[in-house]
Amino acid sequence: MTVSVGNDVLYVKGAHSFLLVASIRKAFPLCIEASHDEYIQGVHAGDLVVVSAPEAGPVEPALMLLELVRTYHLPLVVLPRDHPGSKRIPYVVSVGPAIQTNCSIVRGTHPEQHLVCSSDELAGITFSGTADGIVIPPLPKTLALEWIKPDKYY
Repeated sequence: MTVSVGNDVLYVKGAHSFLLVASIRKAFPLCIEASHDEYIQGVHAGDLVVVSAPEAGPVEPALMLLELVRTYHLPLVVLPRDHPGSKRIPYVVSVGPAIQTNCSIVRGTHPEQHLVCSSDELAGITFSGTADGIVIPPLPKTLALEWIKPDKYY
C-alpha cells in the first residue's frame, strides 16, 4: 500500500520499540562521516528517512533527529564496529529510496543507508519511497501505525 504523507511522519509502534518513517521533501547531498572516510550520498525528493528506536523511549528526540536530517541536512556519523559508544545510542537513522530494518547489525556502525538497526520485533521490514509517498509493506498485526504531525511537538 502506498500512502501520501506530505510532512507527516509514520509512527510504527511495537511492544518494545518503534520506527519513524518520513518522505524527503527536496534533494540534498547527505554527508556520512566515518572514522577514516567521508561519503556523500545524493538524497532525492521521495526518498525516505527512517529513525529506529530499538529500545523505545520518548518519541520527541526521534522526531528531532528525523527533522535534523530531513530539514536541516545534518550529517550522519558512523562509529567503528568495535566502538563502545554504540551500546548507548538510543536512536539510529538511515536515508535512502528503500530502507530495510535489521536486528543483527550493531547500532550506529553501518554506513550502508539501505539498512537500519532495529529490534527483533521490527526486523525484516522494507519501506520504500516514491514520488507519491511511502510504500508500506504488510506488517504483523502486533504493530500499531499512527501518523504524527511533527510541528505538534515543536
